[in-house]
Amino acid sequence: MGFFSFLLGLTACHESCHKTKSVNAEKFASIIANKGVQILDVRSVEEYNEGHIANSLNIDVMKDDFTNLATQQLKKDETVALYCRSGRRSKTAMDILSKKGYDVIELAGGFNEWKESSREIEK
Repeated sequence: MGFFSFLLGLTACHESCHKTKSVNAEKFASIIANKGVQILDVRSVEEYNEGHIANSLNIDVMKDDFTNLATQQLKKDETVALYCRSGRRSKTAMDILSKKGYDVIELAGGFNEWKESSREIEK
């Protein structure tokens, strides 16, 4: 019985012990400056093409193949720093990826906050 309880505890932790957090633009900028952090833009291709954070990968969270593409292209052993336009879609993406075992950091105010804080963008 003790070993079974231990296994149940491990399974529960496996499902819920992945780190997720929302941060402001200043903190997000310091996080993505580190090596080993993957930057993910979860907006549409059209939005991405209008401007995005440098070195970000674009996978639209509203597309049916988001989970499939994300798990194929993202490394589980590196933090995923993600954003959308305002912070709504990124929460959906954060939920999906954390359930798949990724450590996720989200830009709370999205790309709008990034631009408002006069951060550099790429087109």
